[in-house]
Amino acid sequence: MDEYTWPTVAEVPAELLHRRWAATVAALPLGASVTGEVIGRQPFGVFIRVDGVPDAMALAEITVMPQGMGLPELGARVIGEVIDHAGHNHQVRVRLLECAAPAG
Repeated sequence: MDEYTWPTVAEVPAELLHRRWAATVAALPLGASVTGEVIGRQPFGVFIRVDGVPDAMALAEITVMPQGMGLPELGARVIGEVIDHAGHNHQVRVRLLECAAPAG
C-alpha cells in the first residue's frame, strides 16, 4: 500500500462540499474544536472527515502540526482546532492538537 492517498470521491463528493459550504462554515467557526478520522494522507498534511459535520472536508497541514507529531496514518482519530476556511476549494483548515493510532 502506498503511504500517501487522496480521499475518494465517494468519501468527499465535490458537489456536496460546494452546496453545503455555507452550512459547514457556520457549523465550524474559527477556533472551534473538531474531532475526526484521517481519510487521506499526503506529504503536506492529512484530510479529515469531521465528526458531526459529514459534508465537511478538513485539511491539517504539516506546517501547523505540533513539533514532533508525525503525519497521522489513515484511519487515525485526531483532535484539532479550526484555523481557516478555504472557500476556493471548500476546505476547513485545522491545526492538529492530538492524534491516536488507527483502531485495529
